[in-house]
Amino acid sequence: MHLRESIFVAFDTLWAHKLRSFLTLLGIIVSIWTLVAVVSLVQGVNGYVGQKIAGLGSNIISVRQYSIADETDQARFRIAQRRNNPITMAEFQYLRDHASLAAEVAARDGHTNGTVLKSGNHSMTDVQAIGVTANSIKLASFDVLAGRYFTSSDESRDNPVAFVGADVITQLFPGVNPIGQSLTLDGHEFQIIGEASVQGNVFGQSQDNFIEIPLGLYRAQYGSADSLQVDVQAPSAALLPALNDQIEVLMRSVRHLKYQDKDNFGLVGADSLMALFNQLTGVIATVMIGVAMVFLVVGGIVIMNIMLAAVSERTREVGIRKALGARRRDILMQFLVESAILSTVGGLLGIGLAWAFTLLAAAVTPLPFSLPWLAVIAALAISTAVGLFFGIYPAQKAAKLEPITALRAEA
Repeated sequence: MHLRESIFVAFDTLWAHKLRSFLTLLGIIVSIWTLVAVVSLVQGVNGYVGQKIAGLGSNIISVRQYSIADETDQARFRIAQRRNNPITMAEFQYLRDHASLAAEVAARDGHTNGTVLKSGNHSMTDVQAIGVTANSIKLASFDVLAGRYFTSSDESRDNPVAFVGADVITQLFPGVNPIGQSLTLDGHEFQIIGEASVQGNVFGQSQDNFIEIPLGLYRAQYGSADSLQVDVQAPSAALLPALNDQIEVLMRSVRHLKYQDKDNFGLVGADSLMALFNQLTGVIATVMIGVAMVFLVVGGIVIMNIMLAAVSERTREVGIRKALGARRRDILMQFLVESAILSTVGGLLGIGLAWAFTLLAAAVTPLPFSLPWLAVIAALAISTAVGLFFGIYPAQKAAKLEPITALRAEA
């Protein structure tokens, strides 16, 4: 029997038992659906993070009170809370004056909870209030859409001026040119001097819901107990490692740390954020792929049982084929092809469901999905391989049947 004929016979057999075939395929469908959907989510999220969340900017290292390792480990964070002091204005000024490899050294401080913005009859709550140095615009992920950004004069004089995001303009100044307008931030009045370009959302969280004011004015209004975030930009990516080492040496020097003392501050770059996020999504993907593999094994066992039942049902057919000259390998190929076709059809249905699911999820949730062709091809190959593997035993059992015994089975 030729391969083409075996494929036609396999499809005829599957079509003759549509409900049984569908129920047999459920395990394969669910596993391939899960596998493709998880890969699509991880791929989409990693790409999304690479574009938006790692928005520290190009060639930037942030000096913070805690490192990424401290913030992602509960035991380490408790120790760091006792050991790590807040980043101070004096330390920012020290880095600014001594970081010879840096192109820019900027500082910021901010909070969100309880913030209230008002202008006339309009108001907003929980707006991100940020105090920044005037050179922060050189490291920002947005552009100045209208008006201007802070100047060194605004900063040194603590001028009550504000630079705002697009959401603030939309909600407080609908249909009005906001430049030159006044608003109050937690009871303190500011004049708007500039508007940021639209940044959009990250996982459904708006990046345009903020107001920036000069850092000195911010700390005078909200206090200076919180840690600063100092952003240091390298002139080029090639200088990032050297700049990182220089910042670490300067911070250890200004904090009088001994050689054996551990760092009591954190250095965070876009690469470390991406590495952390890839690690997190990798763990999620591993767990979900493990679940999908369990479904695949269950689906494969179901296929094997169904093929064993098919061998029993078609024993007489096998006997007739052998009596007419069919060889063992012809019978083996016939049942292997049927098993492979069965699981491949399940794989195709799973891929189709995963594709529809990614489209629907991307439309109704903020989660980004990206369906890579490599994942589709791999899923199809895996489903076919499962059918071939679990179809070997039933196919061998059918191929080993003796013609006379097989003919007597249903006589």
